[in-house]
Amino acid sequence: MSKINFFLSKNKEKIRYKLIQGKKPVTIIFLHGFMSDLTGKKIQVLSKLSKKEQVSFLALEYTGHGKSSGQLSDYGIDDWINQSKELIEKVVKTKKIILVGSSMGAWIGIALISKLKKIVKGFVGIASAPDFTKEIMWKNFSKKTKSRIKSGKTYYMPSSYGNPYPISKKLIFDRSKHLVLNKKIKCNFPVRLFHGLKDTVVDVNFSIRLTKTLLSNDSIITFQNNGDHSLSQTEDLKKIKNQLTNLIKDSC
Repeated sequence: MSKINFFLSKNKEKIRYKLIQGKKPVTIIFLHGFMSDLTGKKIQVLSKLSKKEQVSFLALEYTGHGKSSGQLSDYGIDDWINQSKELIEKVVKTKKIILVGSSMGAWIGIALISKLKKIVKGFVGIASAPDFTKEIMWKNFSKKTKSRIKSGKTYYMPSSYGNPYPISKKLIFDRSKHLVLNKKIKCNFPVRLFHGLKDTVVDVNFSIRLTKTLLSNDSIITFQNNGDHSLSQTEDLKKIKNQLTNLIKDSC
């Protein structure tokens, strides 16, 4: 069974999600990036993979994204972590999950590891962007831009992917308790990281640094020679699917 539905959070927010129920005792949970939604190519590919492997699949749109409620500038990483956790606990029926995070979604996934550690059986990071509001945005903003954000005004950051990114005070300062690159997180499950060498949005060093944060005895980082930030080319997705298929088999 596959369905797209809405979940009403404890804060009365409408969260749009896609759920596929499989026969095997594993659920793949996909966490999308900043300003993405359920229409992305990776979600389509992983949906087909889950049906082929007969496992469950869950993906959601955070508030301010896609058709979920709210304006993007009113939310931050803390909200999206809590919404993801609440939805997982509400609709996931299996006792085993594999977290797959793309860009900002990888940061959300890492934050969920400690909250859901009893059921996490694998982590896949795609062009991972942990702590990006601090490391990529705030550290590189001009004094003028920082003053604008501190005053409560939204800064529209240019993007090579179309519409500019609306950067709010909440987005920047909602991060403090969720920064992960300064932590050590023990992972008793496999960690798989993918990063494109032609990624102009998030430097490959973010994935390299993650290998020192996510402490696993089974950790592999794969660099895609021609991969950009989206890692949505056929060859990129094939490698991601192969690794994820192996994680599914090991978890079942």
